[in-house]
Amino acid sequence: MAVPQDVHVRICNQEIVKFDLEVKALIQDIRDCSGPLSALTELNTKVKEKFQQLRHRIQELEQSAREQDKESEKQLLLQAVENHKKQMLSNQTSWRKANLTCKIAIDNLEKAELLHGGDSLRQRKTTKESLAHTSSAITESLMGISRMMSQQVQQSEEAMQTLVNSSRTILNANEEFKSMSGTIQLGRKLITKYKRRELTDKLLIFLALALFLATVLYIVKKRLFPFL
Repeated sequence: MAVPQDVHVRICNQEIVKFDLEVKALIQDIRDCSGPLSALTELNTKVKEKFQQLRHRIQELEQSAREQDKESEKQLLLQAVENHKKQMLSNQTSWRKANLTCKIAIDNLEKAELLHGGDSLRQRKTTKESLAHTSSAITESLMGISRMMSQQVQQSEEAMQTLVNSSRTILNANEEFKSMSGTIQLGRKLITKYKRRELTDKLLIFLALALFLATVLYIVKKRLFPFL
């Protein structure tokens, strides 16, 4: 059984928001990553997978938008697709910056270990513990942001539904106006035709009356003046 169009669009929007939040969380993990490089590589692999899933869902939403029958609904969905694409590009830029920041931090830590030996190892352990606490706090913050964005998505869906309903009402009113305009034009043509017919009737009556008068005058003339 095929999934209704509006349900498919809603699912696409929800999953796009979910993947976007997951990408943002992984980018934050990359910023907080203090090594080793294998950990950074693993995080980058996860980010690539999420970007692939996000891109696929955006393409599905764009295809659904182009299949819409109503032009107004089509334009609304295409605008949403464009916003999602811009957000994905922004995430990709943040991803590159986070990688650069993380690699610089790892290089600096490795240099410090070479210079300070054992003291650096203890300091690195303390730094990891501090980063773990910071990461936990950031995770809690991201969860709060996720809940807030979920509410915003729901509000956006309600606003979009309101716009769609308003668009349908406007289109229906436009159709009614077109129908009324056709009726008015037809009435105007009938009135014009009636006026022309009325003028023709008057002309025929005038000609008949003239013919009648001419006939009467002819008869009177023949009787009164038979030799003329």
